[in-house]
This record gives sequence, structure tokens and C-alpha cells, in this order.
Amino acid sequence: MAGRDLKNLRARYGGIDEKSLEGQRGGGGGPGGRMAFGRPKDTKGVVKRLLGYIAMFWKRIAGALACMLLSTAASLAGSYLLRPIINVIAAADTPAGERVAYLGAMMGVMAAVYLVGVAGTYCQSRLMIGVSQSAIEHIRNDLFNKLQTLPIRFFDNESTGEVMSRFTNDVDNIGMMLDSSITSLVSGAITLVMTLALMLFTSPLLTLVTVVFLPLFALTGNVLMKRSRRYYVSQQNALGAVNGYIEENVSGQKVVKVFNHESVCESEFGLLNDDLRDKQQRAQFVGGIMGPVMGNLSQVSYSLTAGVGGVLCALGRFDVGGLAIFVNYSRQFSRPISELSQQMSMIFAALAGAERVFRIMDLDPEEPDPADAKAPDPLLGHVELKDVSFGYVPGKTVLKHISLYAKPGQKIAFVGSTGAGKTTITNLLNRFYDIDEGTITIDGVDIRKIPRETLRRNIAMVLQDTHLFTGTIMENIRYGRLDATDEEVIAAAKTASAHSFIRRLADGYDTVIEGDGANLSQGQRQLLNIARAAISKAPILVLDEATSSVDTRTERHIEHGMDRLMQDRTTFVIAHRLSTVRNANAIMVLENGEIIERGDHDDLLAMKGRYYELYTGMSELT
Repeated sequence: MAGRDLKNLRARYGGIDEKSLEGQRGGGGGPGGRMAFGRPKDTKGVVKRLLGYIAMFWKRIAGALACMLLSTAASLAGSYLLRPIINVIAAADTPAGERVAYLGAMMGVMAAVYLVGVAGTYCQSRLMIGVSQSAIEHIRNDLFNKLQTLPIRFFDNESTGEVMSRFTNDVDNIGMMLDSSITSLVSGAITLVMTLALMLFTSPLLTLVTVVFLPLFALTGNVLMKRSRRYYVSQQNALGAVNGYIEENVSGQKVVKVFNHESVCESEFGLLNDDLRDKQQRAQFVGGIMGPVMGNLSQVSYSLTAGVGGVLCALGRFDVGGLAIFVNYSRQFSRPISELSQQMSMIFAALAGAERVFRIMDLDPEEPDPADAKAPDPLLGHVELKDVSFGYVPGKTVLKHISLYAKPGQKIAFVGSTGAGKTTITNLLNRFYDIDEGTITIDGVDIRKIPRETLRRNIAMVLQDTHLFTGTIMENIRYGRLDATDEEVIAAAKTASAHSFIRRLADGYDTVIEGDGANLSQGQRQLLNIARAAISKAPILVLDEATSSVDTRTERHIEHGMDRLMQDRTTFVIAHRLSTVRNANAIMVLENGEIIERGDHDDLLAMKGRYYELYTGMSELT
């Protein structure tokens, strides 16, 4: 496989598309098409939503604001006490003893004032950290809960690493901003207002000199902020692409090594990594120079203020103590601006991450069940498809006018070439996707009138791709029915022919599975999935290449268990091994989304059509 260029890599791993979201029913997604997202939110919208998460804790915020006011007032009051101290010490006609005594007394007062400020800062920090972490907890919960409501279409088309990047890098950046930047912003605003008030009280003329620089600060900051924000959005997207590529290659490392594609992977990762480096350099440079630029402007303002104040003191129109505290206030006035500018890189990264998180939260969930949705109780499993047509993408039909009927105890098999539409039928049965035309009914009720939760609880599936969760084997089998007893779990394992290998494990049913069952063989993992379906009391069973990962001997054992499992159940089987469907009540042969032949094994062989060719080896399932 030739290495892909950067443009193709970006398209594949660069995260969720930012084009407008097309209708989610019947199009705009599905296999073969990437899920689209709405336009990115503007900065004001993102900030408003973040503040909404913080506002839930308004009592703690009010307490933190009170502590900020106390801390800022103590800091400014302590600075103002320098004015009388300097004036008394500078006065030549005051005896030295009185000056020392006055200095000692004032130092005690200043120490008390600053201790009050320290206590206020401590309480403020504790409260705001609690607020920020609670807000992040709510964001993570909302994001995770949103994922549970999204249609299967989303997960079919988005990189796992890219989605994980929302939970890790993006949410972590938001957390860091809420931990420090929000506190600095609010505290800085309070400091600016209170400092400006004291500066006006001390010297209106020098205040005017200082304030003259504010438009220059604002203009410079605005220019840098606009450019930096754009770069940080690009940086987060590039980071998502790197995470997606790493996740895919780590999980597929065996395939990489089997086909000797290590050098290709290194080359492709190098392209993505270089792209991330370039975007990070731009973002960090623009965000990083804001601090020094603002700092230099502050120094110019400070120097000009000190110069004008010195002239006023020389002319006798201002006292030395007043000049000392005013210069100190001018530093404090510009310090919040400088501190905030130094945190702009963190703020922009957080806002870019918040945009990406909120894009997922803004996706439309699965279409809600109708208000009159109700299922027969219990569902028996009479399944009928009438003239069903469907396409994942508008204009590209996958299934064409499919009609069939199945009743409890029957085994319906689907065979045909890859891509003929076999798995799509089972996806529609579960309402992972909604059909475009026709109807699907269970016990005479349109499945669109059955609540999804009820529908899926009554359909047990064994897929070709196995998935096990971290936990014991007992817990993984019980996942099929959480209220099952240990005895029922063991009985299900026996039905699936999994009991014998489980018993040979060191901890038996208490063996802990990690890494999606990496310590088990592929066949053993599939047996556990079959046992999970066996423990379910669902009246409908779907087996999608359920025995494709086991050897022939094990397959024969499973077939005996399956015969018991399928009793009184409506069973749909997708199989490439035609030997596994010989005893099916009806076999549907699909080609290009249409049922071209149907009947039992003997009837289809007698027809000497497509099934005959496949069964006798005259043609291959491709």
C-alpha cells in the first residue's frame, strides 16, 4: 500500500467534518459517507455556553467573588499605606525615633491587611477550583450521555481516536482554562476597577496619562486574538487527527506487521505529526508573543507615568509617597492585562476544544419514539418485511424491494456476495437505520411504532466482530441479561460450548478480561458473545457470521447448542459457510440488494441457480 499524502490523511483522520449537517434520516451518513457537523460556533456562543455550566454553582461563585473583593481590597489598601510611610520617613523635620516607631506600627497594620488578603485568596482559590472541576464533570457527563443518544451512523463513520480526543485533550484544555484563566479574568477585572478608582483618587492627571494607553492595549490584543484563535482551532483539529491515527494503528498493529507496513505507517504518522507541529508552532508563537508585547507596552506606560509624576514632584505639585503608590498602582493596573495575555494560548486552546465538544453535543439524537409507541407484550417474533428499500446515502439504494416473512421457531438464512445487503437487513430490523420505503413489522406492529428500547431488548445479536468489556467472564456473559443468576450464566455458556474452556482458565468464570479479551483466542471471544446472546430471553435472534471465527470441530459443537438456542425463536442467520445454513427453513440469496432466489436447501439446489453455483463451488462468495 502506497503511503497517503497529507490531504488524504487529513480527510480520513482530521476529525468530524465542519460542513452543514444534512438530514440524518435516510441520508447524510451511513457506511461510505462521513457524518457532517454544523458550522463552528463563534467565540461568544462558546463562552456563553461555558458560563452556563459555571452558573449552576452561583452560590460558590458569589462566595468566591466576595473573597476576590476582599483580597483585592486588602492588596490595594496595603499598597496605599506606603504613601504615609514614605512621606513621614522623607520628612526631614520628623525626629528619627518617631519615624522608626511610626514605621513599626504601620508595618504591623500592613501585615494584618495582607494576611486578610492571603486568607481571601486561599478561600477564593478553593471555591473556584471546586466550581471549575464540577463544571468539567457536568461537561464530560453531558458529552458521554450525548454519545449514548447518537445514531449508529455516527459511530460507523467517525474515528474512535478522534472522538476520544474530545474527552481527553479538548475537555482537559477546558478544565485548565476554568481552573486558572477564568479566575484570573474575574480577579483582573476587579483589580482594574478598584485600581482605577484609587488612581483617580490619588492623581487624576497621572491617571489620564496611564489610561491613554488602553486603546493601544485593546487594539493590539484584538489583532493577536483573532489570528491566534484561528491557529488554535487548526491545532486542535490536527491533534485529533494524530490521535485518530495512533488509535487505529495501535489497535491494528498485528495487521500492520503481517503486511510489513511499518515504514508506511511511520511515513504517514510523520506527515500528520509534522502538520501538528507546524500548527502548534503558529498557534504557540502568536499566543506566546501576546505576553511580551503587552509587557513592553506596560513598561512604556509605566516609564511615562513615572516621568510625568517625577516632574510634578519636582514642581511641588505632588508628594513623593503619592508618586510611589501611583507607580505601584500603574503596575497593578497593567498586570491583569499582561497576565491574561500570557494565558491566551491556554484560553484559545480551550475555546477551540469547547467548539469541538459542543459540535458533538449539538448533533441531533436518534429520532425520538412517537408518542403512541407501544409494543405487544410479550413480543412473539412474527417478523415481516414488505417491499423494503433503503440506502445509506441519498441516491444510492442498497436494498431494493425486499419482502419476507418469518415466524417463531423458523431459521431464515441470508447468503450472497459481500455487499449484497445481508447485514443491512439486520441493521434495519434493529432500527440502527430507518428504512426509506416499505414496512417492517413484528407481530403485525410497525417497528417504528415500537419503542427502540423494547425493540432491541427483544432482539439478541451475535456479530462477526466480537466485543468484550473489561470485567470477569461472568459479567461479560451476564451483559445479555443483567438480572441473570450465576446458574443461568453457566447454562448459557454450556449452550454456547464455552463452559469447557472457561473451566480450564485459572480463575474460571471469575477470570478478568482486559483489552477486549486480548488474553483469549478469537474463537473463545466469539463463544462468549454467543453465550451472551444465549442468556437473553429475546424472541428474535440474529447471527451475523457467528461461527466464522471458530474451527470446524467447535462449530459442530456450537451448532448443537444453537439448535437448542433457536427453539421457539425467530432466527436470522448470515453466513458465508453454506454448510451452516443447510437446515434453514428458508434461504434468501441476495445480489445487488435484491432477493434473487429463495427456498430451502434442497429446493435451491434443484433450481441450479446462484445458490447451486455457490454451494458446489462453481462460484465464490466475494
